[in-house]
Amino acid sequence: MPGKTPWKMAAGATAIALLAAGCGGGGSDDSSSTSNTVVIGIGEPQHLIPSNATESNGAEVLASLFYPLVDFDAQNNPNPVAAESITPDKANTVWTIKLKSGFTFSNGEPVTSDNYINAWNYGAYGPNAQGASYFFDKIKGYADLQSKDPDGEEGPQKAPEPKAKTLTGLAKVDDTTFTVTLSAPFAGWESVMGYTAFFPLPKAAWKSDGVIADGFEDAIIGNGPFKLKGKWEHDSQLVVEKVADFKGTAPKVDGITWKIYQDQQAEYADLVANNVDVQTTIPIESLAKASADLGDRFKKSPNSTFQFVGFPTFQKEYQNVDVRRAISMAINRQEITDQIFLGSQSPATSFVSPVVAGYRPNTCGENCEYNPTKAKELYEAAKGPKEIKITYNVDGNHKAWVDATCNQIKASLGINCVGGEEPKFADLLTKVEKHQPVGLIRLGWIMDYPLMENYLGPLYSTDGSSNYYGYSNATFDNLVKEGSAAATPEEAIKKWQAAEDILAKEMPVIPLRNGQNVFGYSEKVSNVTLDLFSKVDIYKIEVVS
Repeated sequence: MPGKTPWKMAAGATAIALLAAGCGGGGSDDSSSTSNTVVIGIGEPQHLIPSNATESNGAEVLASLFYPLVDFDAQNNPNPVAAESITPDKANTVWTIKLKSGFTFSNGEPVTSDNYINAWNYGAYGPNAQGASYFFDKIKGYADLQSKDPDGEEGPQKAPEPKAKTLTGLAKVDDTTFTVTLSAPFAGWESVMGYTAFFPLPKAAWKSDGVIADGFEDAIIGNGPFKLKGKWEHDSQLVVEKVADFKGTAPKVDGITWKIYQDQQAEYADLVANNVDVQTTIPIESLAKASADLGDRFKKSPNSTFQFVGFPTFQKEYQNVDVRRAISMAINRQEITDQIFLGSQSPATSFVSPVVAGYRPNTCGENCEYNPTKAKELYEAAKGPKEIKITYNVDGNHKAWVDATCNQIKASLGINCVGGEEPKFADLLTKVEKHQPVGLIRLGWIMDYPLMENYLGPLYSTDGSSNYYGYSNATFDNLVKEGSAAATPEEAIKKWQAAEDILAKEMPVIPLRNGQNVFGYSEKVSNVTLDLFSKVDIYKIEVVS
């Protein structure tokens, strides 16, 4: 959420989160006739239970329905929001969270410590198979909530029940205070708790202890400034309306329609016609004319996006690192950013975003330099496959650059390269989670929280929440953990940089581009901004009077 980057998984990522990087024709908007409401385009979320929402579409919606424990200032420092205070002990192992009083869920239930503890235990419990479970692994007792199938996913034996159902590291002090004990010190823990997975859930969420009530996800109830109006209309829209007497920061609009698109071009046409108020990603085909179409309503701003392609390292043909290196060297990143993205993105030569502390340029070295001669020599010597496929989500508007990338690979390596299409990002994630053969995987990441670790642990750790390509390296895993346990941010960064150096040698993915927010808005709204997580600031946007 994922996404989700920086001390951001690109929120996205959130994420928050993997970056869906696109949306596309939605349904009708019953609320658009209301004067103080706005329409924002997204793609179909994969999930809306916070501990299972690891991509940017779901994270965007949840940001309107929930109020986080912390958010981040302009320097990426965490600030308490739903929390009154967050205090670590001297060792950065035991964290005391004091909640602000008077907050309720949109159904009127008071927000208490139990709401956080129950939601986090649910997210961490292995059999619940929550996509963001990984983010709870630093809490004491996490290992006892996991179990592994003794003979693999396809074997006849079922995995044994975990040793425990609740995290020993979570303890209630009183209705508005609880403690989090980590299994190892982590100075950046406060930042982690700003991620989507750490939202609370009301009593109404539960059918019984640890079991989500039927239908709750489609009619989800949060503790934020908006509440869901009706239900999630899949592949069409989610309509949210302002919560009366909300105790936190109040938005300036009375409601938002999150309009779901399967085609960014259709969304752009709606934007130009003032039928959608914000498009968070202007499609490639419209970049050249966006300034003329939108005038000063065509905007750019920094974000934490990292675009890449993952190798299915569990497949024999991609287990040779020279095959992976060769394909990376076969790609002319600068040409694609110039000709396809018209300079709105920049070539990525590292595995983390420039917006996070610890970023270093060119950590990928020669493996990310365009060198077709050496690429072909490596590829032929390593006996790489005669054809490769890069699978992408159609609702993210990726065809142009995937086709261009395949043409470069064909020319450089003398092999065939094709693009594979999945209708929605959610569909692509479901397939890769099951290790179904889709070839190389188009992915993107927006930070979930602003630490370098967020670009490393979730994406490449052996048990990482968004490690869809099966990469595993014990030394890398240990360096990430050692960085998290370091006493100071400076010491942490040294460990995380050493972990990144391993990625540069082993190339489990191909870094392609670092992005920025390239967005537009209608004549109806003003004060439209997107943050480093590529989320619309729902507290600033307003309807032009």
